Amino acid sequence: MSDVIERVDRSVWVKGLPEDIATGMGHGPLAGQRLAVKDLFDIQGEVTGAGNPDWAAAQRPASRTAPGVHALLKAGAALVGKTQTDEFAYSLNGANVHYGTPINPGAPDRLPGGSSSGSAIAVARDEADIGLGTDTGGSIRIPASYNGLWGLRPTHGAISCEGLLPLAPSFDTVGWLCRDHDTLSGVAEVLLPEARTAAPGSVMTLLVPEALASEAGRFHRTLGARQDLLVQALSDQWLSHLGSTFRVLQGRDIWRVHGEWLSREQPRLAPDIKARFQWCSTLTEADEQAARRARTEIIEALRTFSDDGAQLLALPTAPGASPLLSLTGRPLEAYRERLMGMTALAGLWGAPQLSMPLLRDDREGGGQAPWGLSLLGAPGQDRHLVTRARTYRA
Repeated sequence: MSDVIERVDRSVWVKGLPEDIATGMGHGPLAGQRLAVKDLFDIQGEVTGAGNPDWAAAQRPASRTAPGVHALLKAGAALVGKTQTDEFAYSLNGANVHYGTPINPGAPDRLPGGSSSGSAIAVARDEADIGLGTDTGGSIRIPASYNGLWGLRPTHGAISCEGLLPLAPSFDTVGWLCRDHDTLSGVAEVLLPEARTAAPGSVMTLLVPEALASEAGRFHRTLGARQDLLVQALSDQWLSHLGSTFRVLQGRDIWRVHGEWLSREQPRLAPDIKARFQWCSTLTEADEQAARRARTEIIEALRTFSDDGAQLLALPTAPGASPLLSLTGRPLEAYRERLMGMTALAGLWGAPQLSMPLLRDDREGGGQAPWGLSLLGAPGQDRHLVTRARTYRA
């Protein structure tokens, strides 16, 4: 039994399932691939725990398996277990005060990234080939970046979220992590709808955050040898605006989903996650409407950058290597705010983003830790991202 899933990630192993479901159907395009599933997805006969013991204690075992999971099993994948998540998926750190923090194998002194932390670590340590997770504000893309994995956040609504405990339904997506592009592509063939948009042209626009301007040459070299590139700078101020807009819209959604239960039950929560939920409770209808107007303007800007979808966009997945485990309190929260300005691009647009394991952070303090570089497409361009990424696989 996997020590990663059982011991490090405190996973809930799947029990009481029919033999063909628990082990996969034994045939199909994903035959022989091991599947680890984030503990937000329903598995028939198992409690969906969402990373919080008080929530888990109040739940009954699921009556059926989530369609996304079932599709992978039907395609031949073998289910090895359910993996731990940050509480209610409301964090990008990968830490859990109740069950422990999985160890990042590529950078043991750094956070693993979340909230799909268990699925990412199981794949990074070769305990699974496919890590099924969710991405609301970056929970596939960030652990992919921090652990040197391929990770796809699909177009919002492209894959059914039925049988999934929601965080913020306006932004929740079902995504996955893999060690290699071939496996990523195989899962895409099973889960993604057929492409309904024309393939983007050969020109790509590289988005460079102001704080990473000194790294633009490296990003350009990594992509440019195979790609005609334009460059678009993103100011710190604009990225902060993106992050703030996303957090307000996400927060209102979260409180609609979880506010009543949180207020009634007063569950045990990590201090940072508790503070975020409390902040959600203070948001008003006026805050939400202002954020909706800002979102419209942001989407128009992204359409301009991408020539209305005729060009793919590229950007670093995160500001750099994963934060050190020793980073806590306000400095860690400030990093999160900066990070969310970058992840909000896809979230606000409802667009697909694919993090590719192409970089190492060799800057001072980076320690040669993994660092992802992403492709970002207009909504519906998921399969085009996967196809284009084949150019960059190692």
